[in-house]
Amino acid sequence: MTKDGILNPDLCDAIARCGHTDYFVIADPGLPLPEGVRVIDLSLVRGIPTFMDTLNAVKKQLVIESYILAEEMEPNSKACFNEVCAALAPLPYKTVSHEQLKELTKKAKVIIRTGDPVPYANVVLVCGVNF
Repeated sequence: MTKDGILNPDLCDAIARCGHTDYFVIADPGLPLPEGVRVIDLSLVRGIPTFMDTLNAVKKQLVIESYILAEEMEPNSKACFNEVCAALAPLPYKTVSHEQLKELTKKAKVIIRTGDPVPYANVVLVCGVNF
């Protein structure tokens, strides 16, 4: 057992297994889950855990070099978009269509599913290295 930080053993394992340029996805409960990609479903009930709670916990443990959001997130979920950008600043990011983001999930090392119903509350974290 760890002393601090993430307690979920599957999530700890997933973070430890990520390498440079791997995709680590945090998703809302509605994002389609591609075949063959490891999914850790943290959803309990609607809204728990939140997307931002999950992102804030993961970013403390995972080395992130950049991130990818759906371009639909900003106009449809402006507050969430702003929170993500603030939480991950000053990391570079890009936006792609939601359809393109769904295609990127097929290359993910892991998808973490939250209970957050906020539209387009999905992020592809591009893993970095700590040296």
